[in-house]
Amino acid sequence: MGFLDKLFGGSTTEEEKTMTKLNIGIILGSTRQGRVSPQVGEWVKGIADKRGDANYEIVDILDFNLPFVFTTAGDEPGIKAWSEKLSSLDGFVFIVQEYNHSITGALKNALDSARDEWNNKAAGFVSYGSTGGARAVEHLRGILGELLVADVRVHPTLSLFTDFENGSIFKPAELHLDNVNGMLDQVIAWSTALKTIRG
Repeated sequence: MGFLDKLFGGSTTEEEKTMTKLNIGIILGSTRQGRVSPQVGEWVKGIADKRGDANYEIVDILDFNLPFVFTTAGDEPGIKAWSEKLSSLDGFVFIVQEYNHSITGALKNALDSARDEWNNKAAGFVSYGSTGGARAVEHLRGILGELLVADVRVHPTLSLFTDFENGSIFKPAELHLDNVNGMLDQVIAWSTALKTIRG
């Protein structure tokens, strides 16, 4: 008898197992026309879903139509929906693209559009750019620290020169698979631990 069986006092249904799993959002960090983040996000989700250790979903900040922070009354439907979505998640995987050595303005605005909803959760990163998006993620780590998000060490970096055809068609090298799974291992472990302190 497994842990969940003992917890529920008998054999568990698939629905109960799904309900007890962590909810991890794969956040697309770009909103520009012609973006490739949906391709990268779906690739990560495909790898993640095969693991069966959490409920993974794509969270596209473009869908929320967030206004610039502090330029409105803050009562737009998108802000409320964004808050509710973040509150429903136990951890995050950010799909990060590097713009001028940092993250996109859209992602920074989305991060600033909530506060408590981020707290005491874990995050991993999959980034891309001319240097694999590494500089953008270093900036993002500092922002997440202020939001009380624990960021994990393993960080898959994708090159615009070797993992994309003509800079637009995503064709990842096989070697990235182990890194994505290693990152997800850490996100799941840390998200599990942090859930215990959120009550």
